[in-house]
Amino acid sequence: MSSAVIIGGGEFPRKEYPRELIHRADVIVCCDGNALKAFLRSRRSIFGDDSREPDAVVGDMDSMSRGLAREYARVMVKVDEQDDNDLTKAFHHVMDHWPEVEDIHLIACTGKREDHTIGNLGLLMEYARRGEGPAIDMVSDYSTAFAVTDNCELFLGKGRRVSIFSPDNTLKIKSKGLEWQTADVVFDNWWPATLNSSTEDVVELVFSHRSVALIITD
Repeated sequence: MSSAVIIGGGEFPRKEYPRELIHRADVIVCCDGNALKAFLRSRRSIFGDDSREPDAVVGDMDSMSRGLAREYARVMVKVDEQDDNDLTKAFHHVMDHWPEVEDIHLIACTGKREDHTIGNLGLLMEYARRGEGPAIDMVSDYSTAFAVTDNCELFLGKGRRVSIFSPDNTLKIKSKGLEWQTADVVFDNWWPATLNSSTEDVVELVFSHRSVALIITD
């Protein structure tokens, strides 16, 4: 199974699980200069030496120093358009150049700035709307986030914290395996389906219609 990691400019992980995802990744893409610098500072502790290089550095390069730009010119992909942020530019680059990838993990895409965190979690739902394609999640030291677009079974394990968000206030989601049933939740704000927990190993969600929901677990 081929996997890719996209490293953003947020809080770089310290815990074992997200760092192991970086270690195991077949493809590593950094979003602009700040993400590249964070990766370079941590690669010895992740890989045991400094030999692992990023496969691409994608963005508008507004945070790229001249020295790093010269050193990593061979993998730099400068995208000047400002309709998309650097995370989306990197996501499109992975999809275009490594179509065989089956899993994409977004790392260091939360923390430091709340506006970037909220925006990137929203983008995670947009990526899920593509339909067929790799499984995508956003992993930090604190949570794993992913989006679903229809009925699903989530193999989370008993006792996990679970929050559900959706931008669709017409969506109804019936649930099984959660401490609090979600069937009557109206998704007209961010909080109504937060701070739930799994009571079974498998959580079942049944959508009233095809839409999109963001799941965040601990």
